[in-house]
Amino acid sequence: MLALSPRQQQILILARQSGTVSVDDLAGRFEVTPQTIRKDLNELCDGRLLSRIHGGAMLASGVENMAYEARRQIAAAEKDLIGRRAAALIPNNSSLFINIGTTTEEVARALVHHEGLLVITNNIHVAQTLLPSPHIEVIIVGGTIRSSDGGIVGESTVDTIRQFRVDHAVMGVSAIDEDGSLLDFDVREVRAAQAIMANSRKVILVADATKFTRSAPVRIGHISQVATLVTDAPPPQPIADICRDSGVSIELVSTEKSEA
Repeated sequence: MLALSPRQQQILILARQSGTVSVDDLAGRFEVTPQTIRKDLNELCDGRLLSRIHGGAMLASGVENMAYEARRQIAAAEKDLIGRRAAALIPNNSSLFINIGTTTEEVARALVHHEGLLVITNNIHVAQTLLPSPHIEVIIVGGTIRSSDGGIVGESTVDTIRQFRVDHAVMGVSAIDEDGSLLDFDVREVRAAQAIMANSRKVILVADATKFTRSAPVRIGHISQVATLVTDAPPPQPIADICRDSGVSIELVSTEKSEA
């Protein structure tokens, strides 16, 4: 399991924003030697997160998602706060879907002391997190378990989700486009997410600010279908405008407040 340093996390974020990073630029930005940056890049490439190019590195693939453990470490503090805020929006004695994602896992962690919840999930990690809670009933949908992240996908997954009509959905996505499109990488996961959105009365979207600068190839839906967006930074103006015009409430968390 690759443990990323804070600098390596920032390098990954920069690579996702621009597609490539150079040794010289990174050395100047972080005020370290080129040799130190080359070591960082070599470790990220060994972990299949980046690919080396002359003078720097690029994203390992434009259509494949980052390794799951690495994604857990990106914006970890922000995801924790987002998870707590989203969980506070879920009342006791309600039903909800929780889909695949590192941020939705943080929501599950913050829900463990709720009472009277029915949680339907296609996320093995969410189920494991909530299992010890005596006042939460957990239903795991059927389907194929992806070894890469513990997500459950497939036609039987979608069929099971469609059997329910719940109060809330807690959704994570891989990227949010400026036109408001919600994007992901795996068509099978997208179909499950679409079924979750269609069978929930209110959708809570949890997304840290890096999702506004990323891209993914498959469209789940549109942010106008969401009731609440929980994030750690104001969205780019085009997305903020869509939220305002569509009646989507925006819940902002702040790491600065948590450290004060």
